[in-house]
Amino acid sequence: MSAPVRVRFAPSPTGYLHVGGARTALFNWLYARHAGGTFVLRIEDTDNARNSQAAVDVILSGLRWLGLDWDEGPQTGDADGPVRGDKGPYFQSRRGEIYRHRAEELKAKGFAYEKDGALFFRMTRDPVTIPDLVVGDVVRPLTDREAVDPDWVLIRSDGVPVFHFVNVVDDLEMGITHVIRGEDHLSNTAKHIALFKAFGVEPPKYAHIPLILNLDGSKMSKRDQGASVQGYVDGGYLPEAVINYLSLLGWSPKAVGELFTAQDLVPLFDLPDINRSNARFDLKKLEHFHFEHVRRLPADRFVSTGVEALRRSGIETSGFDPAYVRAALLTVQEKGKLFNELPGWTDFYFVADDAVVFDAEAKAKALVPTSVPVLEQLATRFQALPEYTAAALEAALKALAAELGVKVGVLIAPCRVGCTGRTVGPSLYHLLEVLGRERVTRRLARAKSVAGGA
Repeated sequence: MSAPVRVRFAPSPTGYLHVGGARTALFNWLYARHAGGTFVLRIEDTDNARNSQAAVDVILSGLRWLGLDWDEGPQTGDADGPVRGDKGPYFQSRRGEIYRHRAEELKAKGFAYEKDGALFFRMTRDPVTIPDLVVGDVVRPLTDREAVDPDWVLIRSDGVPVFHFVNVVDDLEMGITHVIRGEDHLSNTAKHIALFKAFGVEPPKYAHIPLILNLDGSKMSKRDQGASVQGYVDGGYLPEAVINYLSLLGWSPKAVGELFTAQDLVPLFDLPDINRSNARFDLKKLEHFHFEHVRRLPADRFVSTGVEALRRSGIETSGFDPAYVRAALLTVQEKGKLFNELPGWTDFYFVADDAVVFDAEAKAKALVPTSVPVLEQLATRFQALPEYTAAALEAALKALAAELGVKVGVLIAPCRVGCTGRTVGPSLYHLLEVLGRERVTRRLARAKSVAGGA
């Protein structure tokens, strides 16, 4: 019987959470959930010169935002120490005694020796075969330089253990069964396999996943658009949309369609379905996923997320009736906009009627002297409606247009600009219903004064 699946995400806290790292974390999380296993978070922070607590915080907040909860970390009182609560991640910087113990073990077995103040690993002189669940078997022969001296440093002369050593020791100590990581780590794996065998244990199963490239085929760097997970947080994306899109970068589900929630993905995801070819990042495609997920979002979640987005932009909704706020925001849900775009679509709901700001171009086109009688008649028709509903408002406007012998657009433009200040926005009839009879009457009166040059 095979051991329970244990996977890990092991970022270095040297900057923000890169989209490639987030995709690696997601694949590990999905496989752990799919297999009923354990997802371990480990912070590889042995490089004191480059690491920072701020970077750790960014990684943790990014994973939490994506919903990638980890299962295991040190409990209160463990040598590693907790971060927050009882499931903080493991920190390599707090595991020095473990590494020293394992280094002594290698020396005792004859696999390590000291030279020039550093500790070296006695590397095998034979080619190493890397069995990989994605790439297939890869034979790693020695390079010309390695043929002369293949040994490599375990612990530097300053006492700091190198990445390869602590990475393997932690995977061994934590019982990691599958290492799912980027294909750029494939070149390191021969060293890792040799080290596992020196400890007398079988290496975990490796699955090196394809890289994420830009649309032009270049490697995605930290400076490229879309590279930072924080950019999606600040940009008003839904985490569900980001998860959905990232899952399809290098993996093909055996299912119809492409819109999935994280819970949809869990039973579908498996390592053999990961593609060999590199994935290309398309921000427009991600925006499409966001659009579709927003439209499918439960109304309560859309409203609460929208209220928070408005608050971040300086628009406070707490002074308005909650039912009004809810109705106002729901008029834009079908638009599928990024949440940081909501202020530009809904701010007119949350200002005084005499404080609506008219876009200069919209005002010049829609609020002109010929609009005065149109606005006056619209106000009269709307005021007389027995039921102030979107359907009734639409019928009244279209009836007036027919009587005047003009296209409905002739009435829609001054009405919309007068009530919202813009030529684009939510459905006119629905926004009029939400604003209500009295607000609309006051705003159309003001628009008529502006159009008349008052």
